[in-house]
Amino acid sequence: MPTVLLTAFEPYDRWPENASWLALVELTRDLPVDWKVVTRRYPVDFAVMQEKLSADLAANFDFALHLGQAPGNGRIHLEAIGINVAGNCGHTSDECQPLAADGPAAYHSQLPLAALAASVRQVGIPCQVSHHAGTYLCNALLYLSQHFSAQRRLKTRCTFLHLPLAPQQVLHDRQDWPTLPSAVCAEAIRIILGQLVGEKVA
Repeated sequence: MPTVLLTAFEPYDRWPENASWLALVELTRDLPVDWKVVTRRYPVDFAVMQEKLSADLAANFDFALHLGQAPGNGRIHLEAIGINVAGNCGHTSDECQPLAADGPAAYHSQLPLAALAASVRQVGIPCQVSHHAGTYLCNALLYLSQHFSAQRRLKTRCTFLHLPLAPQQVLHDRQDWPTLPSAVCAEAIRIILGQLVGEKVA
């Protein structure tokens, strides 16, 4: 049976909850018993995240799906490209720093993202492929996941899912934020997992 690493982030800054973790918790309430899914919650800390990711990937999963929240997004984004730019991931300099000095400029996800997004849209959930995960921790996780897999010649194929905020996160906020319920995000992830597991088994 295919194995999947599924990660989310802990809360950060002004957000006492993280939409990625809320969706992951919701997802685990109803997972097929024959799916081998390992879940992790990573801290919003570059050095610690990198260490934990490196250790987790040693298990050589078939797939790694990383989740994060994207305030301002109104739909789920499947991120296609991780770039070798650290942004402000623990650096005090304004200069761009590479995530991996020995790594390529970018990695492109090997997963069929367009088909996966289409499968999610078929059930009425807004979802699209995005080609830029930013230059902060979400991009770092996507890039390093692929870089570690390439370095170690792992079979793991990866992508990053940016999720809209959950309604409860903005319930008392005066700013208008687009939201998507955690149960809806969990259903989208479930569909994606179903497609990938089915593809691997076929």
